[in-house]
Amino acid sequence: MARYIKWFREIGIDDVAEVGGKNASLGELYNNLTPLGVVVPNGFAVTAEAYRYYLDANGIWEPLKELFRNFNPDNIEELQKVGAEARRLIMEGEVPGDLKEEILEGYRELRREYGEELSLAVRSSATAEDSPTASFAGQNESYLNIRGEENLLWAYKMCLASNFTDRSISYKYTHGFDPLKVYLSVVIMKMVRSDLGSSGVMFSIDTESGFQDVVFINSIWGLGENLVQGAVDPDTFYLHKPTFREGYRAVLRRSLGSKELMMVLSDGMERSNLAQEFTKNVRTPIEKRLKFSITDDEVLQLGQWALLVEEHYSRVRGRYTPMDMEWAKDGIDGRLYMVQARPETVHSKGEVTEFEIYRLLERGKVLLTGNAVGEKIGAGRVSIMHSMAEADKFREGDVLVAPTTSPDWEPVMKRASAIVTETGGRTCHAAIVSRELGKPAVVGAKNATRILKEGQAVTVSCAEGEIGKVYEGILKYEVERVDISQLRRPKTKIMMNLGNPELAFSLAKLPVDGIGLARMEFIISNYIKAHPMAFRHPEILSETERALLEELSFPFDGDLEEFFIKTLSEGVATIASSVYPKKCIVRMSDFKSNEYANLLGGRHFEPIEENPMLGFRGAARYTHPNYAEGFELECRAMKRAIEEMGFTNIVLMIPFCRRVEEARRVKEALARHGLGGVELYMMCEVPNNVILVDRFLEIYDGISIGTNDLTQLTLGVDRDSEIIAFEYDERDQGVMKMVQMAVEGAKRKGKYSGVCGQAPSDYPEYARFLVEIGIESISLNPDSVLKTIKYIAEVEDDRRD
Repeated sequence: MARYIKWFREIGIDDVAEVGGKNASLGELYNNLTPLGVVVPNGFAVTAEAYRYYLDANGIWEPLKELFRNFNPDNIEELQKVGAEARRLIMEGEVPGDLKEEILEGYRELRREYGEELSLAVRSSATAEDSPTASFAGQNESYLNIRGEENLLWAYKMCLASNFTDRSISYKYTHGFDPLKVYLSVVIMKMVRSDLGSSGVMFSIDTESGFQDVVFINSIWGLGENLVQGAVDPDTFYLHKPTFREGYRAVLRRSLGSKELMMVLSDGMERSNLAQEFTKNVRTPIEKRLKFSITDDEVLQLGQWALLVEEHYSRVRGRYTPMDMEWAKDGIDGRLYMVQARPETVHSKGEVTEFEIYRLLERGKVLLTGNAVGEKIGAGRVSIMHSMAEADKFREGDVLVAPTTSPDWEPVMKRASAIVTETGGRTCHAAIVSRELGKPAVVGAKNATRILKEGQAVTVSCAEGEIGKVYEGILKYEVERVDISQLRRPKTKIMMNLGNPELAFSLAKLPVDGIGLARMEFIISNYIKAHPMAFRHPEILSETERALLEELSFPFDGDLEEFFIKTLSEGVATIASSVYPKKCIVRMSDFKSNEYANLLGGRHFEPIEENPMLGFRGAARYTHPNYAEGFELECRAMKRAIEEMGFTNIVLMIPFCRRVEEARRVKEALARHGLGGVELYMMCEVPNNVILVDRFLEIYDGISIGTNDLTQLTLGVDRDSEIIAFEYDERDQGVMKMVQMAVEGAKRKGKYSGVCGQAPSDYPEYARFLVEIGIESISLNPDSVLKTIKYIAEVEDDRRD
């Protein structure tokens, strides 16, 4: 029986002390998830006992102890010197004969299972790795495409030596581990040929916001090292766990990454460049860059695996345990494989009732954008670094700017107020370490080291959604700390207005009763970018416009309508997911003609109007020959979101409906497009809606009062006119009377009434008025939610007294 190696079938999650976190997890997956359909490559662990034996046999312990006596990990020069000497000591040792024979016999057995052409992945597995508070992401080395006995033994020694990389030593001290008591086991497993396929990482939680209802998947072409090193911008996908568990199978959201590079296997076997000689980077062919690197079916399969892994680990640990997983697709056999799973370390520390909300109080010039990591804001002086050789110039509180920040840089990263890199996605090593350190980071900010200047004052904001921004100057910001467990909820429903899907997950933590106004205009203008009618009539467009439209739809095999329907439905569904199963009221498009004209191809389909605010907008468009086909596409997108994606919490709402006959025509059109059974509201924003509220509510299921347009039309004030702006006031007695009449009409008919204007946010007395007339819900901009909840609860208390 082998003494120093353990096969995956022999180990599990309780064996971390013997085989390290990575091996223990692979054994747990192999033994418990393989029977459920999760495919895990076979392999074995070279144990921590073997590590201690290697150091004993080569007389390395005492020199190591001497090296770390009186060691100061914050002295970067000393760190580099001690790390280099520790690694030298290990690499100059020899693998003892009995240990060597066990490793090589294990290799021979794997070749008997997988064939003589087998190549190996050799990975480090530290005994403190993947602990609940420290992931050890990227702290130790991995070696891919290892073939032959000599190369395998060399890779084993390199893994042992990587226990003393500068970054690993610093990381251990930062997290309270003694570097001489973190022993190293090594993974030796079949390598999945993702060099010919694709690979990635996934989390069973949103990595930035901690939103628990999604699976987040990153994917690139080729080997996964480029992803974890932050060398490429990956494709990203989200799945919604609650609807997935209910049997719906659809991608919640997707984003095409640029994927500039792909790592493939190298023909050379020279060891001049020890860490990289078996692999190399090549430019990704343009046709692959413009395509998603996995199919929807593969995304769904990975999502199923993520749920199974999360459920298993949560059951074993006796508490909710979100997971961080690595996967690979073999380009030879076409199969997906799970190659790693570990507990997520940032958001998995139990239920959080207190949270911080960062808000910028002023705006400046945006210098750069990239992927936001975390939800904080940081500011300071720019310090541009291209290597750790420049670490001496970095000062506490500087903003670190670099082409990429490998985990070697952790000693500098922990002193930064914020981090900006030119490459990387939200699951690269730099992003993971930034989260653990609680630092805002913007990764994938192209040309950052050229655009930003040494010593320049900047503010880095990750508090505005998935897009991180670097602003010029030091901007003022505030941090609101809220304990929602102490927040008393009013009887009146407090809902939220939201149009940007990028903010949905971060705002999911707000204690709202749903989305009172989900605007689809933001999705159309920022993601679809083209006029809806252009997708039905591309022949009308210019050659340049057609080429741009085809480029947008290329990832969808050039299917223009599929691009529109999936993009709109997934954007709306993302917003709905943040409050699921609570109500999400989605307003159908309400661009004015001049706004539609600004979209790609829009000039061909829109009239030129003197007053677009009162022109061809809202319900009037939906059955008009000039837009009916565009409305059909909107309806198909909403039908997909509700019926195929499972977001039955979506309620549709018709804007700017002038007349009862128009309301009836629109409802009939919705029925023709398969939406006849969906709950349907109307924006109450035209005086006629109030005067004939009973008749409108014979057609619709409820009203949401839009105080902006209702004020404008009641007072006859153009709200866009600066010269007459002083006359615009939602608190005018006539306007408030209109609101009261609308609410009373809804009560008479037993129908829903809400308000989604800005007035309750701006004026406390307006909120009080709405409570007093018995409105069912008040929908607010997110930044007003918490203060309004408190105020409305007090108003309701006063009324009871």
